[in-house]
Amino acid sequence: MKRALAIIGAGLAIQIGINAETAKAAEGATGFYLLGSKTSMAGFIPPPGTYVSDLSYYYSGSTNVDLEFAGLTLSGGVDADAYYNLPVGIWVAPGKVLGGNAAFTVMAPIGWKDVEAQATASGGGGAITGRIQDDDTAFGDPVVGAALGWHAGNWHWNIGTLLNIPVGFWDRGNLSNIGFNRWGLDVTGAVTYLDMTSGIELSGAAGFTFNGENSDTDYKTGTEFHLEAAAVQNLSKSFGIGINGYFYDQVTGDSGDGARLGSFEGRVAALGPVVNWNFSIGKIPVSTSFKYFHEFDVKNRLEGDSGFFTLTMPLSVAGH
Repeated sequence: MKRALAIIGAGLAIQIGINAETAKAAEGATGFYLLGSKTSMAGFIPPPGTYVSDLSYYYSGSTNVDLEFAGLTLSGGVDADAYYNLPVGIWVAPGKVLGGNAAFTVMAPIGWKDVEAQATASGGGGAITGRIQDDDTAFGDPVVGAALGWHAGNWHWNIGTLLNIPVGFWDRGNLSNIGFNRWGLDVTGAVTYLDMTSGIELSGAAGFTFNGENSDTDYKTGTEFHLEAAAVQNLSKSFGIGINGYFYDQVTGDSGDGARLGSFEGRVAALGPVVNWNFSIGKIPVSTSFKYFHEFDVKNRLEGDSGFFTLTMPLSVAGH
């Protein structure tokens, strides 16, 4: 009985917006688009060539739960931690398409999650406390993308798509699933103003994530909106420091037979510093970026902190 109530408590908590990755109010409380991934230099597409990038992402957060369900009063909390490593291959095609540069990406994430939920269910003159915990390291869903970008003086802008392919680790009832078991499509537009004379960079990106239904759970996650921005002062050609942030809002509720607890539309904002550092290994240019975010103004989500470290270098550049 204790185990059953613990599972109920953990499941209810997760469905109202608790997860170790980004804690969105969605099935499993997560989406495949990583908030904060497009802040500094979001609108810039590099010159034609082949590039590799490695992104390390960490999230840690917690929340409390207090709700009524099936005649029970449920109270408790969830603590969650996650680490993802996301190697990315990037190819920018030679020539022009509609006056811009076409880029294609493929990403194959591997991730670790640790989710612990504790709940006390009370009703009918009694109370039972339970706990459930899951942790896993596994491959996630691969993501493929395409973008088209333009440059005009200090201005750089692009529009791109990402497609989540649901073949990663997913097990029904597992709190720490790495995959999503659903298709997902993200469409994002981004712009960057970069003046290397003054050293000022201003970037912004906005997009929507559209989710397919999980056929195993009959759960349809709602449409998600994300807005990201950065303001950076480059102190030299190799070093810049600034502030970045994101805003997330689920604009339509969850639906389907599996969404038994309601739509649980989530919202969150976050701010933090960003540091960019460029250097060379021999003749190979290397770009690195560190981002940190602290979340606030949270609704139906876990509240926490996240960090990105990204390293990018060319394998080949057209004309070189």
